[in-house]
Amino acid sequence: MASYGQFCPVAKAMEILDERWTMLVLRELMSGSTRFNEVRRGVPKMSPALLSKRLRSLVRAGLVERTATGEYQLTPCGAELTDVVHGIGRWGLRWIPELGDEDYDPHLLMWDMSRTVPVDRWPPGRTVVLFRFDDLEPKLRSWWFVVDGGHVDVCDVDPGYEVTAEVATRLRTMVHVWRGELSWLSAMRQDAVAVAAPSKVSRELPGMFGSMALSQPATPVGTPA
Repeated sequence: MASYGQFCPVAKAMEILDERWTMLVLRELMSGSTRFNEVRRGVPKMSPALLSKRLRSLVRAGLVERTATGEYQLTPCGAELTDVVHGIGRWGLRWIPELGDEDYDPHLLMWDMSRTVPVDRWPPGRTVVLFRFDDLEPKLRSWWFVVDGGHVDVCDVDPGYEVTAEVATRLRTMVHVWRGELSWLSAMRQDAVAVAAPSKVSRELPGMFGSMALSQPATPVGTPA
């Protein structure tokens, strides 16, 4: 790791943290990923070789440890950065809302939704929601969201189950709904999101998915919890 040659603690911290992808790898570990392939699903544009290198660097720095079963987990040192990473995310939502074309990634969107979905709000048994992104090329257009017995899976190939609800929208719209910049209900009223499902499912669908964790406002400093 390159040194800034300064005793400043900010400089010393950034010697570890400001390498490309490092903060995103930490974000994935903080979001519950423990296996290499799970981390990689959250950084799909990062090469496996570079991910391996970053994980090794974080292990050497004492932020991450690898267990005997091959899983990665944050050490107390790494876990202490959680508020920092989440704070940066909330800052980005507030002050850097603009997204470029390259930022709209269906793989990351579906993965992020799958690991935070409140499964307790879903009906018992298997429920399948098909997302159809009409602004994408055919091979990226359809995604099946399957919740069964508390287990969540996302498929980009038809799993062969009966579809409970179909959501037709644009990837751009769904990203902004997930980021909390547009509510499900507003998007549905504007016909930016169309839901084909029994009326009860249509009413409950927004609560079944919610929005990205970082979209929830932080408690202001000094405000009682």
